[in-house]
Amino acid sequence: MAQQYADDKKVSDLIAQTKPAWFSFAYFPPKTDEGVQNLHKRINHMKTLGPLFTDFTWGAGGSTSELSLQLTSWAKNEAGTVSNMHLTCTNQKSEMCGDALTKCKQVGVRNIVALRGDPPRGSEKWEATEGGFACALDL
Repeated sequence: MAQQYADDKKVSDLIAQTKPAWFSFAYFPPKTDEGVQNLHKRINHMKTLGPLFTDFTWGAGGSTSELSLQLTSWAKNEAGTVSNMHLTCTNQKSEMCGDALTKCKQVGVRNIVALRGDPPRGSEKWEATEGGFACALDL
């Protein structure tokens, strides 16, 4: 039987209930396994400072999508922080978005920031992918 994960508190609710001067930490997925282990240690250390939530970026076109989801799930379910994950339109087809949202639901991640995203590396102009999304509202 698959493990059941509780949903995180909504970041929007936490912000509404918290006095001004709250803060969060944003992380981008490391490029190596050693970097992931180092990030786990840093998150465990930095959570002692009391951030409202932790935030994880999503590489253009989902280049870090699996790792972004793994880190978000780890921070939520292992480190015990309220976690937030970015989801971008860049180079992403609708199926990829659906897969990411299904996986988020499976691990109890409910805080997601929908973004158009930056142009892919080497491109000066952002363009929608055929079968994809034109703006964050489409996500």
